[in-house]
Amino acid sequence: MATSSVSKGCFVFKPNFKKRKNSVAIEDYFNKEKNESEDSKLRFETYRLVWQQVKSETERLQEELNKNLFDSLIEFLQKSHSGFQKNSKDWGCQIKLREIPTAALVLGVNVTDHDLTLRSLTEALQNNVTPYVASLQARDCPDVKHLLQKLVSQLMDCCIDVESKEEESVQITQKNTHCSMDSLSSWYMNVTQKTDPKMPGKKRTSSQRQSPPVVLILKDMESFTTKVLQDFINISSQHLHEFPLILIVGIATSPIVIHRLLPHAVSSLLCIELFQSLSCKEHLTTVFDKLLLTTQFPFKLNEKVLQILTNIFLYHDFSIQNFIKGLQLSLLEHFYSQPLSVLCCNLPEAKRRIHFLSDNQCENIRRLPSFRRYVEKQAAEKQVALLTNERFLKEETRSLLENLHVYHTNYFLVLRCLHQFTSSLPKYPLGRQIRELYCTCLEKNIWKSEEYASALQLLRMLAKDELMTILQKCLNVFKSSSEKQLGSTAKRIEDFLAQFQSLDEAKEEEDTSGSQSKGLQKTDLYHLQKSLLEMKELRRTSKKPTKFEVLREQVVNFMDFLVREHLRPPETQPLHEAVYCGAAHALREHLNAAPRMALHTALNNPYYYLKNEALKSEEGCIPNVAPDICIAYKLHLECSRLINLVDWSEAFATVVTAAEKMDANSVTSEEKNEIIHARFIRAVSELELLGFIKPTKQKTDHVARLTWGGC
Repeated sequence: MATSSVSKGCFVFKPNFKKRKNSVAIEDYFNKEKNESEDSKLRFETYRLVWQQVKSETERLQEELNKNLFDSLIEFLQKSHSGFQKNSKDWGCQIKLREIPTAALVLGVNVTDHDLTLRSLTEALQNNVTPYVASLQARDCPDVKHLLQKLVSQLMDCCIDVESKEEESVQITQKNTHCSMDSLSSWYMNVTQKTDPKMPGKKRTSSQRQSPPVVLILKDMESFTTKVLQDFINISSQHLHEFPLILIVGIATSPIVIHRLLPHAVSSLLCIELFQSLSCKEHLTTVFDKLLLTTQFPFKLNEKVLQILTNIFLYHDFSIQNFIKGLQLSLLEHFYSQPLSVLCCNLPEAKRRIHFLSDNQCENIRRLPSFRRYVEKQAAEKQVALLTNERFLKEETRSLLENLHVYHTNYFLVLRCLHQFTSSLPKYPLGRQIRELYCTCLEKNIWKSEEYASALQLLRMLAKDELMTILQKCLNVFKSSSEKQLGSTAKRIEDFLAQFQSLDEAKEEEDTSGSQSKGLQKTDLYHLQKSLLEMKELRRTSKKPTKFEVLREQVVNFMDFLVREHLRPPETQPLHEAVYCGAAHALREHLNAAPRMALHTALNNPYYYLKNEALKSEEGCIPNVAPDICIAYKLHLECSRLINLVDWSEAFATVVTAAEKMDANSVTSEEKNEIIHARFIRAVSELELLGFIKPTKQKTDHVARLTWGGC
């Protein structure tokens, strides 16, 4: 770009914003490499709508599950601060009031969920207790100086948000002052004195609003160094009469870590109260109950996808947030890869969309394996109509979607009922949690399993009180549902309960004991044993079941009938592919990352990622134009546990020089060898950094190989 200046200098040219390239719309990515699908935008809008519903329900669940915990914490903070309000004049004279109120919040090992919980806690405290809330992490506080700096910085920001704009300059100048507990105390006194006269009449009656406490949240107490915690607690306890500090410490492991980090002289300065958050497994059970085991959301997971998400949760991180992200990825993959996911919406909208299905979409329906199995079971005339008549196909699709909705409604009701029967059995043959039972029912016909047969045997030995309790829970399950498909089932359960209540087992037991007493007469031990054995054999061969046993058998058989009728796997239902995500392979690739295998693939076959035709080679050959680290890696795979660096270097030079086509007169052979040697050293250093080799003390000119099996 030319300028009119005759002098030398540096000129700045502002970019032309009008020439910016337009960004691609998000919904257009749904159409990438899928040109045959003409409704990508509709699928994307449906995905976004379903995800927003799932997300809002998740946030509501999080709020509801944390409500009791947050209410207890707020009550503790208010009660702790009331002592400062009542005894502000003689605070320093009372030794007990030198103790810092401390809430030990046990959050569990699911560390990735802690930030969201503590963020919600901060908002709740700012809305109900005090505007002065600060959150610190161990990585930001290597010593007391940095801890105080972070604390002052966050409190000043809170103060600026609370006070008027006229006072901003005063607060900003205070930020530049020396960060110490004395400066914090004077800042707190100035803030409370300035705030009191400006409080409205209603707020002026609340002394807590006039001088609110300062809450400090230590997110990860286990990561703080002992010296930082000791010094800060000692300093804070000395200034507690003028700076009302309340601590909330987040603990991932056990409350005993407080006493491990702090000696008795320091821990005695804390007035500790323990608070326990909800277990992550209970949280997962609630998420299953509200998001997956319901007809509120049309989207469902098949057994493989559900098993992947559950295994990652149970065996990796116990993180609910990661489970929800995996659910979102499943939802996105389903709407991206399945053209018929346009029907994965609420039933009235799905019926409306069926009317506007194109010819390509009708062909997609005919290609579904479940629909093809359904067509094969129909009469010949109906088969021809389904395969040739678009109008008849749409009517049949509408009917099949209605049946699928009814199937899900009955499925979840019977599943909950079966869980009530089996969750209290010894050794839990069908699982203790409903998610275990759900995964089993998704995978196969549960009534064909040995565990189910074992559960039925145990159910046939239940006592009357246990059976009535279970039936009452099942009745509540059916009554809590707004659907009326299984109304006759609820009526049948009520009949069973009425029959159990009318039984007179006590009279039957008395008659039985009376007949036994008549058969026993005074005799010696031998004849007594003989008569008892005869009575036992007679009872075993000719015993008649009691009314209770007959009724119990009817209940078990009725439950078995419900299971066989309504808990068939989803694969048996036509059009289940439209609402069930089956992209287990894609999900496993995204969530179960294998960096070591990817690294081996990149080094052993660089063409896989670089897509350079010159890098193509036969199996077992080393391309001489490959990157240096790839050559060194493939050579090291041919070595044993200890690798001789001299031999490795000579082999590397042999491979590299096969690709060199340099003029011999341009560079001397000695300089050329030095360049190759430097390239070899760099490749070896990179392999050591990646963890494939390490130096060994056995031989100075050798390195030890660390990986085997080609990965």
